[in-house]
Amino acid sequence: MKIFITGGSGFIGSHLTDRLLARGDEVLVIDNFATGRRDNLKSHPKLKVVEDTICNEELMHNLMQEFKPDLVIHAAASYKDPNNWVEDSKSNVLGTAIVCQAMQKAGVDRIIYFQTALCYGLKPLQQPITLDHPILPGGSSYAISKTAAEEYVHLSGLDYVTFRLANAYGPRNISGPLPTFYKRLTEKQSCFVMDTRRDFVYIDDMIDCIMLAADGKGKGTYHLSTGSDFAIKELFDATTAALNIEIEVPVKDRHADDVYSILLDPSKTTEEFSWSAKVPLVEGVAKTIQYYKEFGIQETFTHLNEAKA
Repeated sequence: MKIFITGGSGFIGSHLTDRLLARGDEVLVIDNFATGRRDNLKSHPKLKVVEDTICNEELMHNLMQEFKPDLVIHAAASYKDPNNWVEDSKSNVLGTAIVCQAMQKAGVDRIIYFQTALCYGLKPLQQPITLDHPILPGGSSYAISKTAAEEYVHLSGLDYVTFRLANAYGPRNISGPLPTFYKRLTEKQSCFVMDTRRDFVYIDDMIDCIMLAADGKGKGTYHLSTGSDFAIKELFDATTAALNIEIEVPVKDRHADDVYSILLDPSKTTEEFSWSAKVPLVEGVAKTIQYYKEFGIQETFTHLNEAKA
């Protein structure tokens, strides 16, 4: 297959690129390296990397026409600064509109899109969250812009699969609590954890599911999640165990606008894809810490303002 991956040097995009190249597919990547690391992708005869933005409309149309992919995997997204509404709007909304219309014009029909679980709001109305839960993205610029982008995917009439994602973690991840814990612990800084729970999916499990969609399985919207949640304290303990250190950490009460758990119901995905997550949290954290030790972390990011993180 010929597959065009936007944001292909990022966390999810680079793992997908590696998996596709390993089985012999031809891959075109576009990335502006705002958050994607250059060392995430190695040179390969079937890989072409274009350094630019998906907001470059003329370039996107040209690339789509010239490459003629069988599939577009749209992983590019702005999330670096939760207060940069303009960049979120440009990259996530305008960029997605350009991707979809470039596909339409080039006759490329199938797209895989990634949506955030924050589309259900900072205080979901049910646990676990089902696919018919109301869309309430008002809590963050990231969620607002990713949800508007998802609507353009729907409007396009393309053959789409949208994965609404639980918390992905693993090697190359630089957002969320795990890389933050690692960075602070290894730099001898203080840590705390919130009295909250989240659904953590190891990247290899996530890629297994996305690859099924890349091969044509699925149509419409799905949750990509384990169906189980873990206390943030459990994630912290797995991190210290992987680092072979012992430390007591304060568990702080949640902020007024912080939800206790965000747990997505994956039953539709499990049934239609015959897929389920397999990597235990402790094992996944250990593999991730090994990557951080080898490659380091320059900076970490969050989708939310600190008061809501």
